[in-house]
Amino acid sequence: MASEGEPGLRRCCCCCTQDAPDVPKATEPPGDSDGPRRGSLCDRHCVTINNVQGDLGDLGCHQHRPRVPPALSPPSCCQQHSDEVCESCVVKTTLTAENVVEANKLSNNYKFGFKKWKSHVTARPWEDRSEIVKELYSDLNVIRGSGGSTVTCGNVLYLLLFGWWLSLLYVLVAATMFVTIVGASYGWLCWDLAGYFLWPFGKVIQKVEVPKSRRALGTCEAGAGESSALLGGPVPRRWRPWCWADARYWQRAGAVAWLCLGYPALALAHGLVCVTAWLLIVLIPVAKLSARAAARVLLLPPERVLVRRLRMTEVPLEGEVILCCYRAVNPYYYKYAVDGINVFAVNLLPLVLVTLVLGYVDSHNHLTSSPVKFTLALLSIMPLSYYIGMAIASISAQSNFAVGAVVNATFGSITELTFYITALIKGSREGNRCYAEIVKSALTGTLVGCVLFVPGLCMVIGGIRHQEQRFNSRSAGVSSALLFLSVGGVFAPTLFSKVYGKLVCGECHNVTQNPLGHYLCHNCHFDLMENNGTLYYSHVQPLVYTVSLLLPAAYLIGLFFTLKTHSHIYDIHISDCHSECPQTAGCPGCGAGSSHHPRPSHRLSALPPVPGHHHSAVVHWSRWRALVILLLSTLCMSACADLATEHISPILTNSTISQYFIGVTVLAMVPELPEIVNGIQFALQNNLSLSIEIGNCIAVQVCMLQIPILVLFTIFYPTNFTLVFSDLHVYASMFSVVLMNYIFMDGKCDYFQGTVLVMVYFILLAVYFFAPSPSGC
Repeated sequence: MASEGEPGLRRCCCCCTQDAPDVPKATEPPGDSDGPRRGSLCDRHCVTINNVQGDLGDLGCHQHRPRVPPALSPPSCCQQHSDEVCESCVVKTTLTAENVVEANKLSNNYKFGFKKWKSHVTARPWEDRSEIVKELYSDLNVIRGSGGSTVTCGNVLYLLLFGWWLSLLYVLVAATMFVTIVGASYGWLCWDLAGYFLWPFGKVIQKVEVPKSRRALGTCEAGAGESSALLGGPVPRRWRPWCWADARYWQRAGAVAWLCLGYPALALAHGLVCVTAWLLIVLIPVAKLSARAAARVLLLPPERVLVRRLRMTEVPLEGEVILCCYRAVNPYYYKYAVDGINVFAVNLLPLVLVTLVLGYVDSHNHLTSSPVKFTLALLSIMPLSYYIGMAIASISAQSNFAVGAVVNATFGSITELTFYITALIKGSREGNRCYAEIVKSALTGTLVGCVLFVPGLCMVIGGIRHQEQRFNSRSAGVSSALLFLSVGGVFAPTLFSKVYGKLVCGECHNVTQNPLGHYLCHNCHFDLMENNGTLYYSHVQPLVYTVSLLLPAAYLIGLFFTLKTHSHIYDIHISDCHSECPQTAGCPGCGAGSSHHPRPSHRLSALPPVPGHHHSAVVHWSRWRALVILLLSTLCMSACADLATEHISPILTNSTISQYFIGVTVLAMVPELPEIVNGIQFALQNNLSLSIEIGNCIAVQVCMLQIPILVLFTIFYPTNFTLVFSDLHVYASMFSVVLMNYIFMDGKCDYFQGTVLVMVYFILLAVYFFAPSPSGC
């Protein structure tokens, strides 16, 4: 899900500062960033690190000298040192944040086991936003200078989609009001608005004040040449038939005729335009235009509404401007948020309600079919995953470490676990082993997708903007080691069963007609239930329980290692500075992107805010509100997962596609779409470390948390789920982990390496697509 740019990231090396190779300051195209910062403290303050060994040390700021041209500036400290001295510099990464809550969210992104979240959990300071972002939240009532021609592709699209029929409707309503005679003034208003809504660009609707002489009289005797002292122009003709005092306005017959005959049809039309334009997102300016017209313009007395075209030579208008629109399409509205919620998640929320109503009201499929309900249930999981992620990030940012760790461990995998458990329950009730195989395919698909597809896609998209991207190879190595451990532990029972299990085939034919010749067998599998299940119950099952206890223990050790004893791996310093320090260029050894620079370390800590420039945190969701949303989203997620498993049976039985393919693609990757979007956004900001950690963290949680929880669930609720996977799952998972570790070995990557990962992922999908269905399906 998209939002405004992540706070800048930078490094300080000894006494000079330069862009960080692995998490440097975000560079976005014009309009895509927060624009140039106002004069910030970073021109005067810079974080210095006194302890070069990576210990806590004393953090402080020192005063920089005033900026001077590079040619006149004295050489910096790094320029005075040799390459050997520069190689000993310890590179630190500094993140900028507006407040303490946002700083906690940023530091949580770098903590192992915490959900990585891109969107802000607090309101951005208005003065720090770019003009393009400010325009997104404007009320279309600002008059700008000449910005060129209003004939653009987006404006023409408005004319074709809405303008022509909306204008025609105004003409019909105007004719109706003229027929009533008493509503003639509204007829003139609708006539003027018909021309406005046909092409509203470069025009203005203004609320004007009726002259005092007219307010005191019940009628108007204005001549054709009378002018308004307020506007300096001719009086609108709808003032001329008669004028009414504002206090008695709504008692007149014309107002009654307007509210009964004209306004309902126009309000309905504007509501339709508003909803349609809002769902298209890029046409949100049209939605604002229609909403403001229905709520303000059409409810004003006609003599107080003035429609006129802006000209370059006219003086600025006086009075209140209600509407002034220049373009119908704004591509940057993907950044738009409502109370901190991205517009895509807002638009998909009604889909959840539609899914629940159709799923539980139309239980006999009279209105829709099972495939449609299954598709709607899967699509509903995406916005719910976003709300769960936003709630977890909000609670963690406003709480201490212990509460944040508990919330992330409890609800971090709730989306996937909800679907898996409901599928296993349904399979157990129906006695169908196919559901257990689908769950295994989804687990493998999540593992393979997060190891190959998520980082690969982020490398490709980030590599288009950045020629070479660096990341913290040591922190990635921790996740890689846990991945090797978790994959080996998860597939240990499978390898054990292959060694000691008995191969049983359903049907065999002698090809050579010779009893000693070759046999062709079908539906072969390893039987673990030989001798009344002695092998499984006495050997395989205890191994499964042992592995399910060891994997969560290894996960806890990884948390303790990265967050307590070796926290210097993530040496991240949070500062409230708003721009880079002026000295961003150093010697070749300290310059950005130098190949001989030591690998940066990262420690999680927050610098104290500089006095006088600290922004108070205005959180979008308080802790209690985030908790309520988290619980409601989890409840809705359970309902959608129940509907998905309820209506997946026709797809599994009637589809010609392998059930393996359905599990590793649709069921595995759809719940992870919000995480994929977050990873892409981090990669675009040259912060590939977080993009990689997103995939690794999900893969580690699949093996070390989700699978042990499913095994624990089968103890209390017996199902057909056993921790014995097919050969295809084993080979695909192990090959993916080995390839990922080989790619990430050197701590840098480009779009070519990302393409390799993506291509291998698609090759594995092709293998799953053409693979026969698993036994039991």
